[in-house]
Amino acid sequence: MSTNITAFIIVLGVLIFFHELGHFLMARLFGVGVEKFSLGFGPRLFGKTVGITDYRVSAIPLGGYVKMVGDEPGAEIDPADIPISFTHKPIYQKMLIVAAGPLFNLFLAMIIFLGIFIVSGRYVLKPAVGTVGEGTPAAAQGLKAGDLIVAIDDVPIASWEDMAEGISKSGGRALALSIERDGTRFEVDITPQLTTAKNLFGEDVDRYVIGITAAGDSFYQDVGLLKALTESAFQTYRLTELTIVSIAKLIQGTLSRKTLGGPIMIAQMAGQQARAGAESLLFFIAVLSVNLGVLNFLPIPVLDGGHLMFFSIEALIRRPLNTRAREIAQQIGIFILLLLMIYVFYNDINRLIFS
Repeated sequence: MSTNITAFIIVLGVLIFFHELGHFLMARLFGVGVEKFSLGFGPRLFGKTVGITDYRVSAIPLGGYVKMVGDEPGAEIDPADIPISFTHKPIYQKMLIVAAGPLFNLFLAMIIFLGIFIVSGRYVLKPAVGTVGEGTPAAAQGLKAGDLIVAIDDVPIASWEDMAEGISKSGGRALALSIERDGTRFEVDITPQLTTAKNLFGEDVDRYVIGITAAGDSFYQDVGLLKALTESAFQTYRLTELTIVSIAKLIQGTLSRKTLGGPIMIAQMAGQQARAGAESLLFFIAVLSVNLGVLNFLPIPVLDGGHLMFFSIEALIRRPLNTRAREIAQQIGIFILLLLMIYVFYNDINRLIFS
């Protein structure tokens, strides 16, 4: 239990700090004064004031905020503070300040992946055959457990992922597979068959296969700085894409809403990853950071995406939305988030009771 709580505080602290740091640095870049930089909500526990900024840790560790000079539309501002007022900055600057928070979460994920790739290399699953299904194209051509697929149509294959992608994209045409078995290399012609399988979201999808499973052999491949940079960017992109698709599937009802989790589930998973080692915990932080970044771009008032929506409307109509409309929208946004929080807590408690 103590490991779960400690890991949860570390994970949440890192995610919140980087998110708010994005807002803070972009605000300072554009000359906006920052009154408070808070990790957490509610009463101030401790901190330090530097210049006009109160850097603080607050009592409720489920978020954070950056309080800027003049960030409340319609509020009275001392004329002397107008040059450092958020409200008085150009639209594009305000939008960049708001967007910087979730973008920094994506940046954090990329930094973590970069560090993992540089230190540990890239995890590669060998294209080695584990089992061969009866009556499959692979069985018909005599493939056996332990065979290593080294090329498809003379294109070298370095990983199981490369091999699976090559077969899946074949369109059903015959492929020339180069096989290594007991130190001997030979070639077989295999025509993949179309089959229906479940994807990550439990949906039926058609894909071409030859009827083999992976042996599970893997290794860590050393990568240089340039390769590590491209791999970390690609990994962040893939996780971002997966998060967006998952949100869409949740809205459509294709993905069960029971998969949603809240603080309790995060604490449990953080504890599990912490016990597995520092690298596992860092990877978990990166995945959550991408999720947090994408979720904050949703056009829900009170989220960064909601503020970006308001500023986009302001840019179109060439004037700020009236205060009443913003207040109503904020109330709707808070209501939506409260419902979501209640639901994820309900899911968390159900898992604790019935797991």
